[in-house]
Amino acid sequence: MSDQLSSVGSGDAAGPRFPFVRWTIIGLFVLAMVLNYLARSVLGVSAPMILSEQSISSEQYSWITSAFQLGVMLQPLVGYFLDGVGLRLGFAVCVTVWSLITIAHVAAQGWAPFAGLRFALGLAEGSAQPAGQKLTAEWFPARERGLASGIYNIGASFGAVFAPLLVAWAVAAHSWRLAFAVAGVLGLIWTLAWLAWYRAPDQHRRLSVGERAHIESGQEQHLAARGKRAAFMDLAKRREVWGIALPRMLADPVWGMLSFWMPLYLARERGFDLAHIAMFAWLPFLAADLGCLFGPAVVSFLQRRGVNLIDARRWAFTLGAVLMTGMTLVGLATNPYVAIALLCLGGFAHQTLSVTVITMASDLFARNEVATVAGLAGLAGNLGVLVFTLALGRLVDQIGYGPFFIVLGMLDLVGAALLWTLVRKPA
Repeated sequence: MSDQLSSVGSGDAAGPRFPFVRWTIIGLFVLAMVLNYLARSVLGVSAPMILSEQSISSEQYSWITSAFQLGVMLQPLVGYFLDGVGLRLGFAVCVTVWSLITIAHVAAQGWAPFAGLRFALGLAEGSAQPAGQKLTAEWFPARERGLASGIYNIGASFGAVFAPLLVAWAVAAHSWRLAFAVAGVLGLIWTLAWLAWYRAPDQHRRLSVGERAHIESGQEQHLAARGKRAAFMDLAKRREVWGIALPRMLADPVWGMLSFWMPLYLARERGFDLAHIAMFAWLPFLAADLGCLFGPAVVSFLQRRGVNLIDARRWAFTLGAVLMTGMTLVGLATNPYVAIALLCLGGFAHQTLSVTVITMASDLFARNEVATVAGLAGLAGNLGVLVFTLALGRLVDQIGYGPFFIVLGMLDLVGAALLWTLVRKPA
């Protein structure tokens, strides 16, 4: 193994060991998630201006956001690509592509060009969750995997937190187009850092013997990479795939509402201008950050009391589903700040349960299958967002937002039932 380490880096001798390499890598990946969700969230924050400037209707806007979901639904293909090519090169390609597409939004005119760009952006950005699950599966022992997933998913929330601030600054300095340009350039810069630092655990020249042993000793032997990856159809026949995918399909529409529709909701239903949106629209995502840590903390608490890992994750998801019922009251709140508080509860609950079910791909599947499975689950999750978005765009002008908040508050209870029914503990 030492010979292998010393051969890395164009023949250079292994440099001095660096403590906690796995946490520096997850920190770098957090930045990727920030940029991923920043790039996708800029449109939602800019939507009131773009729709007014380019005479795009609510229904046409739903087509634009649905095009993004169609692209993200191809996650299984991206996950299969990452499992085959590897994270270092594969993810660098994906980030480069999504950054260039983000910059291209600057020239978009009309709903159709926006829809085409959003489809391409969704395809490239769909790499984030499969890459994250593959990273945590390879670099972390089982007892740390939930925390690592929670930490990198904080990046998703922070990307959405920064989007209103970026758009407000861009509008003051130039226009909403500047926000897309900045988000894209930041992604290109990040790619250089990724290529410079990331290697697989068996190739990283800064990884100490002690940290390597810590990682390997805490990983399940039955999930070691198999010689041949299972085909899509073989994986799709496994009930555990459906046990992860269906709850995600029911859960992810909440994130679609917060990312794509909340700024419009605050502007049209609550009378917020851009300054107020920038002031308050980030709060649900800050609450979501806390949920990213709360879910793994619940799992850890239950495991210390003798609860099996899979059961602990199911209980954490169920707790999040119960908290999510608070979303049913958003449309009924007469005070806009109470509505924002309830949206914050929804963000917290969503990430509590979402991080939990996303992490289960690395608990149940082999190392060279986990990105593909995460992609299949991502397909289901984004299908849920797609259906919800099309229904919202079609009906919101007739029936308002209230009924949709009620639906969002109840779907995760069904998801919890499916998680308990379909997912079996490893033998």
